[in-house]
Amino acid sequence: MKNIEIITTQNVVLQYELAGLKDRALAFLIDSLCIVIGFSILVTIGTIFTGGSEESAAVMVFFVMGMFMFYSLAFETLNNGQSIGKMALRIQVIKVAGGKITFSDYVARWVFRLIDIYFSLGAIASILVVSSGKGQRIGDVVANTAVVKKVSKLNLTLPDLLALHERKTYTPKYLQARKLHEEDALLIKSAIDRYRKFDNESHEEAIQLLTARIKEVLGIDAHEGDQVRFLQTVLQDYIILSR
Repeated sequence: MKNIEIITTQNVVLQYELAGLKDRALAFLIDSLCIVIGFSILVTIGTIFTGGSEESAAVMVFFVMGMFMFYSLAFETLNNGQSIGKMALRIQVIKVAGGKITFSDYVARWVFRLIDIYFSLGAIASILVVSSGKGQRIGDVVANTAVVKKVSKLNLTLPDLLALHERKTYTPKYLQARKLHEEDALLIKSAIDRYRKFDNESHEEAIQLLTARIKEVLGIDAHEGDQVRFLQTVLQDYIILSR
């Protein structure tokens, strides 16, 4: 299982699990099936309304070529880095350096699909995804992108589990914590872990910004203890209330 770390604009380090070759291949197959289904629908509609003339056949070929060529570019650009296949497998294209992916990045990935996938029958893409530390094919390297699993699991360490040992007697302090999502809990845990490992100004600022944001989202005016202790309490309350 390969992971990748992305540094946000607020200097918070997020860890994602890279999508494996199996996930990416299955997503490609689903997308191919969508293209075939779309082609079948277009042919059926065209035949009904035009009677199967040569002109209609030429139009159908034009549309099919367009679907085949621009399918991935259109979906990833308009759907935040996800085609239908990627949505089904819950994987997504992200920027390795953090931030938003630009249209030119998507174009770069799309152009090199010809080499990575089509001209080599997927051989080049498969070799690079498996051997690359960031799971990148040529298009990903050029665009500085990676394909990751969109929803990660909340991994609990031994201290986390021990803290839940008295679950039946523990009373959550911030009931609003149930409003959080698993991605929020992952962000809190990651920020705390990075702060403890690298105690510097950047991570301290990240803790401050995250505390302010969590208080705003949960509607908490004040908290007891320092900011790290507050975030730890919110995280534990979330685990208790959501499990």
